[in-house]
Amino acid sequence: MHENGTGPHRPGPHDVGLLAPGRSGSRAEAATGDAAFLRAMLDAEAALTRAQVSCGLAPAGAGPAVTRAADPACFDPRDLALRARSGGNPVIPLVADLRARVAQELRGHVHRGATSQDIVDTAAMLVASRALALVLDDLGRTAERLGVLAAEHRDTPMPGRTLTQHAVPTTFGLKAAGWRALLLDARDRLAAVRSSLPAQLGGAAGTMAALGPEDPDTDGPAAASAVAAAYAHELGLAEAVLPWHTLRTPVADLAGALAFAAGALGKLAVDVLNLARTEIGEVAEGTGGGSSAMPHKANPVRATLIASAARRAPYLAATLYGSLAAEDERPAGAWHAEWEPLRDLLRLVGGSARDAVELTAGLRVFPDAMREHLDLTSGLIVSERLASVAASRVGRAEAAEVMARATATARQRQLPLARVLIGEPAFAGTDLAALTDPTRYTGSAGPLTDRALERR
Repeated sequence: MHENGTGPHRPGPHDVGLLAPGRSGSRAEAATGDAAFLRAMLDAEAALTRAQVSCGLAPAGAGPAVTRAADPACFDPRDLALRARSGGNPVIPLVADLRARVAQELRGHVHRGATSQDIVDTAAMLVASRALALVLDDLGRTAERLGVLAAEHRDTPMPGRTLTQHAVPTTFGLKAAGWRALLLDARDRLAAVRSSLPAQLGGAAGTMAALGPEDPDTDGPAAASAVAAAYAHELGLAEAVLPWHTLRTPVADLAGALAFAAGALGKLAVDVLNLARTEIGEVAEGTGGGSSAMPHKANPVRATLIASAARRAPYLAATLYGSLAAEDERPAGAWHAEWEPLRDLLRLVGGSARDAVELTAGLRVFPDAMREHLDLTSGLIVSERLASVAASRVGRAEAAEVMARATATARQRQLPLARVLIGEPAFAGTDLAALTDPTRYTGSAGPLTDRALERR
């Protein structure tokens, strides 16, 4: 017996997030856990019975009875998981237990006309919709904070970096506006996907044959269509044009939007990680994380966790895209392969969105360090500007020669570029001190920031 009272045949709690600090404790974790999926499957089953009642295909008492019976507290997720092995999915034992909880005469109205995939797919869409509501809220809060940072630092100059090296000056406001723009792109994509998440109801092979009335003289297709519409309405999901058992557009669209969101958050994170390096120190997380070995450390933990999620998300999405190749009218394996990656994606993005709120709320910006770094190359960071000025005076070819010679000399002899250019005919009569001032060469960074902030 182990200290926690569990033995080799009595497992303790499963997947409590010990190795997943990025999603642990987040609202998205709770919204995507086994309890949440159980609730969603039961919601789907109860909604199906209510839809049939509304269409006159079940007695009035069936809807309330099944809804009352579909209480998640009365079902054991672990027991369902173990019993799911015999049929390959948890709906089969779930339906058996649900039927046992309603009166004998009403049991035929539980799961009537549906197949297991209808319930799992619909539950997945419900879970996704509920989790995305939380993600969208967090993305909105982060975008709001980034908007404040962008406005505050509209004209705060800093080195622009390309291929890890100083390029030309930019502003921190423009950088923050760029982070915000990506998050708003992610928000819009996730919101669009969320609004289109469909219910699934096709029956055994996607024909809805068993959804209509048993009387062969009635219009079965019309009744089945009415049930599908009522079912979607009951759940607050979109009504699908066709059953999508092997038409996996909803899952693929969701995967793409989630992977994009993870990457958009990841861009923010990796920039913060780079700018927060000890030798750069242009930004810092409000409360860094500690180290088990080095007391002085204040690690950018929030950014680290977000960056970790951004690296995992594309591969999870790839599995979901791979499941588009689903054979026949219902597939063996392709559908089953979606369940865990989809949940992991929702959890990763939900955790990252939570961490982004915390990261941006406490992000500290150090304009003095940014200004100091602009002078590290002693004017080389504005060589583009000087080349343009020279070209207007002596032509592009000669200007290129002048600047190539001058920048090489400045680097080799570690001299300010303005000093090297003194006496060059191409710059006669110019104010070299002003021309080599990096704070005067931020281009349209300010107006671009303004334009980006117009987006709500």
